[in-house]
Amino acid sequence: MAEFPSKVSTRTSSPAQGAGASVSALRPDLGFVRSRLGALMLLQLVLGLLVWALIADTPYHLYPAYGWVMFVAVFLWLVTIVFFILYLFQLHMKLYMVPWPLVLMIFNISATVLYVTAFIACSAAVDLTSLRGTRPYNQRAAASFFASLVMIAYGVSAFFSYQAWRGVGSNAATSQMAGGHA
Repeated sequence: MAEFPSKVSTRTSSPAQGAGASVSALRPDLGFVRSRLGALMLLQLVLGLLVWALIADTPYHLYPAYGWVMFVAVFLWLVTIVFFILYLFQLHMKLYMVPWPLVLMIFNISATVLYVTAFIACSAAVDLTSLRGTRPYNQRAAASFFASLVMIAYGVSAFFSYQAWRGVGSNAATSQMAGGHA
């Protein structure tokens, strides 16, 4: 019978050491910001901020149409921030059980439809709620313009999200290496 070695090297670790390693692994993926998806999300964030900031600086609470525009603009702006952070820090890779291309496609299509309604409501109410040439008129008209731009940005994102969901232009190996964004 073989003898048990006299020196055995064992190593233990505590859960606290493992938790510190995962926090330091949260580094931003700057390649995402330069990607099509990242650039479109940044554009949506800037334009969406302009829409709701311009409307918020007017007495919008007096007109129901602008309440809807504010709801759409602020809600989609906040959800876009969440998606941007998820992708910037590659947290979507840790939540691998979620079908992210499908989730993004559904979100972008929904955001496009909501912004179409917000753009129509905002544009239709400008002349009815403000005197031409006044500050609120100019702000509401500018908000309508930026709402149309953010609507287009979400529409383009919906198109690219659909392509990513269908797997157009890539294979499984390249989409895994690219971190799920083009």
